[in-house]
Amino acid sequence: MINPPPEQRSVRRFPLDLPLCVKFSAIDREDAACRTRDVSSRGVFFYASSDMAKDSAVEFVMTLPREITLAGPIRVHCQGKIVRVDQSNGHRGVAVAIDKYDFVHKE
Repeated sequence: MINPPPEQRSVRRFPLDLPLCVKFSAIDREDAACRTRDVSSRGVFFYASSDMAKDSAVEFVMTLPREITLAGPIRVHCQGKIVRVDQSNGHRGVAVAIDKYDFVHKE
């Protein structure tokens, strides 16, 4: 019997279905509406309907729910790079490594 490979991730992932609006660094790209599958402190995996390429720079704002923050909802502005694009069963899954994030303060 073959054992599955050990888990490589060092941070906990939270299975969350959150809306995202992904913005690209390229000026000629339109924003893309997406939904997350899971979120961690170092990355996010989401489903997208538009084409996205590995190594592209992206940014997005997501609102973390109180189940994660243990307080009120918190908006987080993230910048990162696409590290993987999976195409299966008619869905495009995109993994992003988060390079920088800032909390968005209400004005």
